[in-house]
Amino acid sequence: MVNNQQGTGMKRFNIFYKTCIAIFSISAMLSISYAAEDNLPEAFRGYQQDSKFIINYDDLNLILKNSVLVMGKSTRRLAQSASSNIGTRFKNRVNRLTANEGNRFYFEGFRKPEQQIILTKIRHSLEKLPSDAPLHFFSKEEQLAYWLNLYNVTMLEQLVKIYPRSSLKDELTDSDGILNQKLLTVAGVKLSLNDIEYKILMEKYNHDPLIIYGLYQGNIGGPNIRNQAYTGKNVYRSLENNANEFINSNRGTYGNDKKYFRVSGFYKRNSAYFPNFKKDLTKHLLTYIDGYTRRDLKNAHRIKANINDWKFTDLYGSMRKFGVGASTNKAALMSAVSNPIKGGGREGTMSGVGVADTELVSNNILARTPDFGRFSQEQTALIKQLVKNKRINTGQVTVTDLPDTKNDKSKDNK
Repeated sequence: MVNNQQGTGMKRFNIFYKTCIAIFSISAMLSISYAAEDNLPEAFRGYQQDSKFIINYDDLNLILKNSVLVMGKSTRRLAQSASSNIGTRFKNRVNRLTANEGNRFYFEGFRKPEQQIILTKIRHSLEKLPSDAPLHFFSKEEQLAYWLNLYNVTMLEQLVKIYPRSSLKDELTDSDGILNQKLLTVAGVKLSLNDIEYKILMEKYNHDPLIIYGLYQGNIGGPNIRNQAYTGKNVYRSLENNANEFINSNRGTYGNDKKYFRVSGFYKRNSAYFPNFKKDLTKHLLTYIDGYTRRDLKNAHRIKANINDWKFTDLYGSMRKFGVGASTNKAALMSAVSNPIKGGGREGTMSGVGVADTELVSNNILARTPDFGRFSQEQTALIKQLVKNKRINTGQVTVTDLPDTKNDKSKDNK
């Protein structure tokens, strides 16, 4: 009898021991999954990888689709030398290495305050989202798309305010420039664009250099702006495409010397992603680079990060006008790339990419803004319940509902 009791006791101890080990292992796994987020504010930690929640970007897509001119892959040909207009000997300086590269944004169409406010409204909506729907309800991909879209629409909002300028260098490099200003308040946390990159994205995504290709900065020498918003479904594919385009362009890399290989200054400004700059950057570039430039990179003894083009990625508006300029005026440039849509509408297409009358697009978005819900009705209802459950479980009893997307006049749940 004693032996049986001892056997039973030992069996129970073994079960208890194995249970403790299992709990410890699960806890260790959880702590590892959050280890990279220890330095993040609480509101930005965590994720649910199997989450079905998605964020809607119809408003941002409408702006990008109608305002971005996709230039396509670089041919690596140098631009033609600038010529003087009729009636003057002056001419614009052109960076022949990079002038013909990179997608363009129709900054020229956002000069009026009533057009600029559209970007502000989209930014406000995205900025407010984590207060309504905590980010840990979403997958890491969905969160990444959110931060990139918030970064880019905030950058666009700031750029249209200072456009046109001949150079963005000061704004992108000075300590008091756009990147360092506390322009955002997300879930009660004041953030700059550099905070999003270095204090959130770098931490949460383990210093993945692909992140930098999603951070549009308005200048030709930086990564492309895309003609659609990032989503959880397309974000990594889009970043890979941006990386491939940038690295295989003169803006990103250029091999013309046996002793050294030239790369964009953008890499030096993001050297935190490449601690051993030459070794880490070379490994990264070789993942995407092709053609003879790949050979040049492998043979180079040094890397020089001295390719820069600080000009706006606009169509024509930041060009200084000298003389009468018969062939370089606004009308001539627009007619060269714009074809009216059939039916006499005010929109046009540029190289297959819609570039609309911005005033028309702005009015369209303004009229529809209340209907641009970030979530479907089903998702909204579920998120409300999740938020309510979380706050009840943590001892809070007051719950503020998400804004209803379809004229729901019900009051906040208490």
